[in-house]
Amino acid sequence: MFQQIVDVQRDIYLAFAGHIKEFAAGGGWASFLAFLPMGIVFGAVHAMTPGHSKSVLATYLAGSSTRAHRALLVSLALSFTHVTMAVLIALLALPLVSHSFVDAGSSPTLEVVSRALLGVIGLWMLASALFRHDHAHAEGEGLLMGVAAGLVPCPLTLFVMTFAMIHQVVVTGLLFAFTMMIGVGLTLSVVAV
Repeated sequence: MFQQIVDVQRDIYLAFAGHIKEFAAGGGWASFLAFLPMGIVFGAVHAMTPGHSKSVLATYLAGSSTRAHRALLVSLALSFTHVTMAVLIALLALPLVSHSFVDAGSSPTLEVVSRALLGVIGLWMLASALFRHDHAHAEGEGLLMGVAAGLVPCPLTLFVMTFAMIHQVVVTGLLFAFTMMIGVGLTLSVVAV
C-alpha cells in the first residue's frame, strides 16, 4: 500500500509540474484551475505517509476529554502550521539559496523546537493527570499541541513552492499549497475523529 501512495503522489506531482510549465509558458488559468482540486487529493494521500504527527494527534486526543469539534480544530491547526511553515520557508529562505538544495525539505531547528514543545505539553499533561483529580484542559492547549506538532514543514509543499518559484509563477504554488493543506487537514481530521 505504501508504494501505491508513493506512486499516486509522484503522478500528481508530475502532472502539477506539467501544469506549472504550461502556465509559465502562457497557457492561461483554465487548465491550471481545472487541475487545482488534485491538490486536495495530493495533500490527503501525502498525509497518509509516515509522519505528519498522526500518532501525536491520536495519542493527545485519546488522553484528553476533547470533543469531536475541538479535535477537528486541533487537526486543522496541525495541518495549517505544517503547510504554512513550508510556504514561509520557501518564500523567505529559498530566494537566499542560489544553486544547491542540500537536505531540501529538512528543517532540523524546527524539528527540535517542535519536539521540545510536544515534550513540554506531554509532561504538563502527565503532571496534570497525576496531581489533579478534576482533569480539565485549558482552552488553547489542543491548538498549541496542533501548532507545535505542525512546526516541521511539509517537504512536498517545499518542492511545490520551489518548482513554482523557479518558473516564476508563485501564485500557482500558493494556490496548490492551499489545496494541499485542505487534503492534509481532511486526513488528519479523520484521525482526530
